[in-house]
Amino acid sequence: MCGICGWLDRSVSNPTESRSILERMNNRLLHRGPDSGGIWVDETEGIALGHRRLAIVDISPEGHQPMMSANDRYAMSFNGEIYNFLELRRELQKLGHWFRGGSDTEVMLAAFSEWGVEPAVKRFNGMFAFALWDRQERALHLGRDRLGEKPLYYGWLNGTFLFASELKALKAHPKFSGEINRDALALYLRFCYIPAPYSIYQGIYKLPPACLLTVRSPETYAEPIPYWSAKSAALSGISQPFLGSETEAIRQLDTLLRDAVNLRMMADVPLGAFLSGGIDSSTLVALMQAQSTQRIKTFTIGTSEKIYNEADHAKAIAQHLGTEHTELYVTAEDALEVIPKLPTLYDEPFSDSSQIPTFLISQLTRKQVTVSISGDGGDELFAGYNRHLWGRRFWQKLGWIPPIARQMAAGAITQLSPETWDAIFQKSDRFIPHKLKLHQPGDKLQKLAEILAISNPQSLYKHLVSNCQNAETVVLGSTEPLTVLSDSKLWQEFSDLTECMMYLDAVTYLPDDILAKVDRASMGVSLEARVPYLDHRVVEFAWQIPLRMKIRNGMGKWLLRQVLAQYVPAALMERPKMGFAVPIERWLRGELRDWAEALLDERRLRQEGFFNPQPIREKWEEHLSGRHDWKYYLWDILMFQSWLEQQNNSKNLLSQVHQ
Repeated sequence: MCGICGWLDRSVSNPTESRSILERMNNRLLHRGPDSGGIWVDETEGIALGHRRLAIVDISPEGHQPMMSANDRYAMSFNGEIYNFLELRRELQKLGHWFRGGSDTEVMLAAFSEWGVEPAVKRFNGMFAFALWDRQERALHLGRDRLGEKPLYYGWLNGTFLFASELKALKAHPKFSGEINRDALALYLRFCYIPAPYSIYQGIYKLPPACLLTVRSPETYAEPIPYWSAKSAALSGISQPFLGSETEAIRQLDTLLRDAVNLRMMADVPLGAFLSGGIDSSTLVALMQAQSTQRIKTFTIGTSEKIYNEADHAKAIAQHLGTEHTELYVTAEDALEVIPKLPTLYDEPFSDSSQIPTFLISQLTRKQVTVSISGDGGDELFAGYNRHLWGRRFWQKLGWIPPIARQMAAGAITQLSPETWDAIFQKSDRFIPHKLKLHQPGDKLQKLAEILAISNPQSLYKHLVSNCQNAETVVLGSTEPLTVLSDSKLWQEFSDLTECMMYLDAVTYLPDDILAKVDRASMGVSLEARVPYLDHRVVEFAWQIPLRMKIRNGMGKWLLRQVLAQYVPAALMERPKMGFAVPIERWLRGELRDWAEALLDERRLRQEGFFNPQPIREKWEEHLSGRHDWKYYLWDILMFQSWLEQQNNSKNLLSQVHQ
């Protein structure tokens, strides 16, 4: 795993200065590649490539980047792993190619030379972001993997085309201006992340997953071109479903996942796995241990707060599978120490609060291994989120009720705070059937109240995933840009509400929240995270699986559960769905209150000029009083404010240096 950066600028006239700038950009990515660094510059063409290396496969100098192809046509800086590179290498050797080392980078360059850029990329099974300079065509190609595991930013700034794995590298270039995009800020308040192709800065974009971008002139704008389509994979799978028996489906999924896991266990450095004790990570660890002659290293973090703690479940799974298990019980102080690091870690506002435990588990894991398997993607592929389970059912049962009646019901629910509902459910726990027991029922009832008045099922998903329903009234001078979620023409072919939700999760929430969170948290401690569920063969097969094999008896991931049942007793799997979470709502009323109050100060908000203070202050007061739980809304604001404070401090420091 690595970091890449560079530019295309044919107006550069000082080679020494160019190399100095490129070194500064490269050094900003040191955490992504602490093992070595390299730069490559062609002054006559104005192309510059930088690379920081975390050596995983072929840790010898032969894997050093930027790397030239054997025919001297291509120069490349590459971040990621191509898991099927040995298979491609054998095929290329038969075609006459020879290799001096054992890296996947060298195989990629040979593949580009043999088949061309797009045909080669379509053959890659992996996670990647690359910058490829074609000396013959005088063209720069940027590429990103199918599901968006690896990040890549780019933009045109005053005659220079810039790109990098993270924004912090772009900021090291003298042409970077850093003007905040208020429209993107409105999107951030809605979703808690900034969806591709936007970034927090004007003129800087995220390359969407499964796309190539070809730039021939630094002054000419170019559009990303898809080489694979998640939508086509989904619709094709739905229209041509798996027709075999349930037993055959279990066997085929087991085989596919085994191979996906096996490919991702290839490394010349120590390897382990995150283990939460949930279905997704437990299945992957079971498949890892089944294919390993040594005990797999597994890692879990726990907390003394029962409703947030998964460590006991993970420990039971680890003991059954016989892994070498490490767990760390973190305190509130441990978690709170992470908060000041978040603006630097994520580079732009990002407020999924599970960013805190994700960083802590990465930090723990990195002490023993350099690569970790992660269970992300299982929810999106096998209907694991609560909205997948009850969205369609909700609309079928309640959609016929007149809106006024639903609004009255919502009002009755919100008469009590989420905390009060939690207390009621806790006192009534022994009388509630197991399948009706909920984790944090107060929050779920508040969500229910919010959606009772929705007028049509097409609006349901957007409402469910929106932290702020009226972001334009909060962000001054903003207009929400069009996104996949707001343009129903992009998903109108999905007739089933659950399948539509799963698709939208896979192309929005998964790459822009989940995968961004895992990449920054893991790379922040120089740990490579690999995600077997996002092997495109698994993704394409998952869409062929009928919903009846995903959702059954009110539970999601039925087929995945059957695969796991071959390795782990059912008794160890029967528990409510949980996820990485921290008690933000309580911290904001306690340990974080003074910090939050300073960032939400009304005079400060007015002076900075990004937010309308009135709704923010109202929700802050309501949250402090316990009348409402506004943790998600407030955390969005606070993470932006914290990021902005760091931006301003950096500018002030830079100004002092230049004086």
